[in-house]
Amino acid sequence: MTKPVMTAQDVHLFYGKKEALKGITMAINWHQITAMIGPSGCGKSTFLRTLNRMNDLIPEVTITGNVSLEGQNIYAPSMDTVQLRKKVGMVFQQPNPFPFSIYDNVVYGLRIAGIHDRLKLDEAVETSLRAAAVWDDVKDKLDQSALALSGGQQQRVCIARVIAVHPEVILLDEPTSALDPISATKVENTLLELREQYTIVIVTHSMHQASRISDQTAFFYQGELIEMDNTKKMFMNPADQKTEDYISGRFG
Repeated sequence: MTKPVMTAQDVHLFYGKKEALKGITMAINWHQITAMIGPSGCGKSTFLRTLNRMNDLIPEVTITGNVSLEGQNIYAPSMDTVQLRKKVGMVFQQPNPFPFSIYDNVVYGLRIAGIHDRLKLDEAVETSLRAAAVWDDVKDKLDQSALALSGGQQQRVCIARVIAVHPEVILLDEPTSALDPISATKVENTLLELREQYTIVIVTHSMHQASRISDQTAFFYQGELIEMDNTKKMFMNPADQKTEDYISGRFG
């Protein structure tokens, strides 16, 4: 029986008076890839950012409902958002390595956490870059700028940076949309391997990507969660006509 690591219960989000999320309820299961699909502006990226409180950084945002990580309400006043974002890491649409060396990118979060032992840092760099399937590409140039890498390599270094602090959940907001098809495939293969150790939530515009790599798929439309189900079942036999229309390309 799969068990949820995160749950959302009746989540509403407002930008000022505009309601962007309309009562989202879902469970995100351990060691699965959950894909969120839907047309632009449907709320999927907004919902993704509620899972590690990134929306806190936007003015005039109001959130109601409950989001929990292992049963703990992440919106409770006692929640330390720095610790939360360590447990629920984020990889963005555009690769965003810091303008440092590859090595310093990967250990950034560890140093903030007060870890300065060189042996521990060295080990974390190799382990994380191997897990992100980019070690062989960069092992001989760890002291070079991460900005000199290709887009696909940069994105995998960003994934390694998240992995290095041992998160429980990795959130990815269209992580391959800025990449060429070969780089995108490498990132997808990386995510499939990472599923053994992490829980992954990915926002994607690509139906092929969602059907290829995810276990569960959630379809958003106009701020609502229309349906969520096993990916194969949803793509073969969606329960809602809107889902079928979107998957078959009638709109979106």
